[in-house]
Amino acid sequence: MIDLKLTDGQIRSVPKGSTPHDVATGISSSLAKKSVYAVVEGIEFDMTRPMMSGGTFELITQDDPRALNLLRHDMAHIFAEAIKSLYPSTQITIGPAIENGFYYDIYNEDKTFTQDDFKDIEDKMRQIVASNTPFIRHVWTRSEAIAYFKSIGEDFKVELIESIPDGEDLSIYQQGDFFDLCRGPHLPSTGRIGVHFKLMKVAGAYWRANAKGPMLQRIYGTGFWTKDQLEQHLHQLEEAQKRDHRKLGQDLGLFHIQEEAVGSVFWHPKGWTLYLLIEDYMRKKQQEHGYVEVRTPQLVDRSLWEASGHWDKFGANMFVVQDNDQCLAIKPMNCPCHVQIFKKGLKSYRDLPLRMAEFGSCHRNESSGSIHGIMRTRAFTQDDAHIFCSVDQIISETQSFCAFLKDVYSDFGFHDIVVKFSDRPETRAGSDAVWDQAEAALKNAATLSGLDFVMNPGEGAFYGPKLEFVLKDCLGRDWQLGTLQVDFVLPERLGATFVNKDGNKEQPVMLHRAILGSFERFIGILIEHYGGKLPLWLAPVQVVVAPLTSNFLHYAAEVCDRLKRHGIRYTIDDRSEKISYKVREHSLQKIPMIVVVGAKEQESQTLSVRFLGDSQDHSMSMNEFLGQCFFLPS
Repeated sequence: MIDLKLTDGQIRSVPKGSTPHDVATGISSSLAKKSVYAVVEGIEFDMTRPMMSGGTFELITQDDPRALNLLRHDMAHIFAEAIKSLYPSTQITIGPAIENGFYYDIYNEDKTFTQDDFKDIEDKMRQIVASNTPFIRHVWTRSEAIAYFKSIGEDFKVELIESIPDGEDLSIYQQGDFFDLCRGPHLPSTGRIGVHFKLMKVAGAYWRANAKGPMLQRIYGTGFWTKDQLEQHLHQLEEAQKRDHRKLGQDLGLFHIQEEAVGSVFWHPKGWTLYLLIEDYMRKKQQEHGYVEVRTPQLVDRSLWEASGHWDKFGANMFVVQDNDQCLAIKPMNCPCHVQIFKKGLKSYRDLPLRMAEFGSCHRNESSGSIHGIMRTRAFTQDDAHIFCSVDQIISETQSFCAFLKDVYSDFGFHDIVVKFSDRPETRAGSDAVWDQAEAALKNAATLSGLDFVMNPGEGAFYGPKLEFVLKDCLGRDWQLGTLQVDFVLPERLGATFVNKDGNKEQPVMLHRAILGSFERFIGILIEHYGGKLPLWLAPVQVVVAPLTSNFLHYAAEVCDRLKRHGIRYTIDDRSEKISYKVREHSLQKIPMIVVVGAKEQESQTLSVRFLGDSQDHSMSMNEFLGQCFFLPS
């Protein structure tokens, strides 16, 4: 017999060799029907896999978010079988589940796949589902697996297996005549998967992410448990496409990007106005919260990056300039430079906390394939800040920062926030004792700040744990923006100290923090969240004044003068076009308010106002209109 500890704390004894399905059936038949896999002592098990030892036991049901990854991984296997059936010369490589679906990388010298092939592949996948073939788990030796995949010409699978240490038994899954290397788990049979999947696109990918290796074809798909879930997802993708910041950025005259400056943004007047509005807003907010603003150099000698540890970690992503015998790097982040400012002059405990902010212009050599509009660039500006404090100030500074961050997000219209706690990564600087102290301090501070966080194992910065603040936009998409990182390592490596109350030198704690992340990415998110229809306070042009004819230009100029004196951003459209044409054109440009002036308005000293999205004109006095324009971000 083996003992299993259930999630409710109960101990259930079952015969050795029992399967998770046996256990689920013993609890209730409905639970057995809903369960898709089990986690036994931290290891994922198929429902049909015999258990030879006990421990903690959890059944994962179909309505658990984790089950969706299993479904999509099964779909990837079915896709691979379909491809091999239809195009036998195709070699399959790796096919994981990903955030919004799955993909499979395939290799075929003679066939270039396009979306025109998707219908045939999907039809074959449905046939495989209809066959209701069992997923059967086999355990092979490394040599057995190599021999089999060599025999069927799967060179990429052979290379994968050869990279696995000798002596390890391998998990191989079979469905019908199709075999694939996979750790599992899987559903009991192909029939359990359903037909709510869709192939989405084709892209290129290098084998094992090596640009010198073979080029593969990556086919992406998505899938869900129900038809409604799939249709909702596809509708969301359509909406996202309409809101694509790259298209809206050009249509609205905000920015453009071109090949001669890969990963950098050409800001147009309206886009730069938006950028400066956000920068000015953040500058005022930071001043209110006790930050001092600094500016640090763009080019910094390699020796500083080596001392900080960034050269080893990020050196490959730095742009480097060689000046005779000196190697200079264009800064990819601001933190080492801020430590240099902190070190100038003797600091006392009375100077702490010192909140140092910079709208820091940074450059990182991102691969061209990872660049995406202004969401991911090579040149970007962070709303970066570092708080130098003592250990006993971590809690109060975390509480203050969290309140600040929530206030900012609320002003920009984001209210749904998820907080992740990212602990030590595998590769890191600092001793385990230092990490223990940093993680305990940040967890305590987060708890006392009232944050309900979820763990994000192994995703901390190389110098310390961090909180990640994830926002949801109007389409339900997640965007990781703000961070707060507790760093005991960098101040030590760079020799930062202050004089404590006892007159002794002590290292400060360095809290790395950002709220928007990068301005470029945040603006891209804003554009997509609002579909280009930005809140009035952020609109680059808030009002267009449109006289009906040239006879009313004088009155229109008077209106513009009043707007200017009240700090309202406006333009005048004095073209000899019909007013209906002007209204339509400026509505497409997402201008929040269009003011039309003609004989009636001039005589009564009023305005005819059309608000974006409203088909009615509203007559109001100038003072009434100005009341519409005075507001605080909300």
